[in-house]
Amino acid sequence: MKRSEINHLQRAAMEFFGRHCFHLPPWARWGKKEWMENREAAGEIFNNKLGWDLTDFGSGDFYTIGLLLFTIRNGSPGDPQGKGYAEKVMIVREGQVTPWHFHWSKMEDIINRGGGNLVIELANSTPDEKLAGGRVQVQVDGLTRSVEAGGKIVLTPGESISLPAYLYHKFYGEAGKGTVMVGEVSMVNDDDKDNRFLDPIGRFPVIDEDEEPLYYLCNEYPV
Repeated sequence: MKRSEINHLQRAAMEFFGRHCFHLPPWARWGKKEWMENREAAGEIFNNKLGWDLTDFGSGDFYTIGLLLFTIRNGSPGDPQGKGYAEKVMIVREGQVTPWHFHWSKMEDIINRGGGNLVIELANSTPDEKLAGGRVQVQVDGLTRSVEAGGKIVLTPGESISLPAYLYHKFYGEAGKGTVMVGEVSMVNDDDKDNRFLDPIGRFPVIDEDEEPLYYLCNEYPV
């Protein structure tokens, strides 16, 4: 991806969050000067990978298979004295897929914070970590729901779903309903060791630096 495209997506994200009265912390807008001045105070941000995140999952086609998100808070994996929870906000476009995956340790709630509808497909996992058949039972805002393997649950604004460890899921915005602002509240997030994708994927896109970053991604802070 070109850096100019990432910058455009970040500007659009800030406008989208603003329309939904969702505010990011002030450091979401920091440039290189502010990060350098605050590098000692910002250790938690660097170590726990808070901030802007963008992935095309190695597809080379962000708008079809990709995700833009911002990690607001997170603990440090394996630190019993640290935060035991994490929170993210994500922007999911119509038909933009986050592929099949589960987490070995993390339980999470996925929340439709506003905008369009979020479609989540579900399947249990087999002992060898493939997609299993059979029905899937989940909690949607405290109500028990059940679907067949690969079945869909559609979250309208205000609805949420609880996803336990080892439950395969993929999600995307419902066609014709608009872009979705999606929240995630979970146990500590560990992208390095706790993501099991059904098919091998990439993580961060290869970036063509055709202009300076508007806001740094969580893997590129200038410290």
